[in-house]
Amino acid sequence: MSKLSSGQDRHQDWLKLPHCEAGNRIGIFGGSFNPPHSGHKMVADTVLKRLGLDQIWWFVTPGNPLKSHSELAPLETRLHLTSALSNHPRMKVTAYEKVLGTPYTAKTLQALRSRNPAVRFVWVMGADNLAGFHHWQDWRNILGTVPVAVVDRPGASLSVMSSPMAKAYEKYRLPEEDAGLLPDMDPPVWTFLHTPLDQTSSTDLRRKR
Repeated sequence: MSKLSSGQDRHQDWLKLPHCEAGNRIGIFGGSFNPPHSGHKMVADTVLKRLGLDQIWWFVTPGNPLKSHSELAPLETRLHLTSALSNHPRMKVTAYEKVLGTPYTAKTLQALRSRNPAVRFVWVMGADNLAGFHHWQDWRNILGTVPVAVVDRPGASLSVMSSPMAKAYEKYRLPEEDAGLLPDMDPPVWTFLHTPLDQTSSTDLRRKR
């Protein structure tokens, strides 16, 4: 098989949803990953282990509607880099949002639940997103669709107490020591996971580049 045809096959695979089975516990880790870095990998490793997940699906978005696209690398470049970084048999990379035609997490999660009603999905995000989470389109629908796991990131620890989302859903917060129960619980429910902090950021990497 030529390199060209191999690359085309891989691109087509990225436009599909990874395989899963009924009853699987799957983390959906979405982002621009522009570029992906060791901090993202730590988030994925943390939830995979602490939540007892069967898989993590890295959802590489065509473009975050809340961020400027002026420095956004091509989708295929970000997919290649994310695949190289994740490099784990239970971590899969997809650009399925391009097929769905939406950059909005709420619509993506509703589509996933509709397509795979017997799968236990969890939305995964770094705590650096928590402060602005209430600006996401239909953010309350996200919390009403799947459980949410928030992983600590540098400078974001206080957002678990001060962010509008954390305050509005305080009574639905699952204690960290019970995080392994999260995938099997009905939303709304969320937890905050502390972990060693990786100072790497996509913004700093773009500046250095």
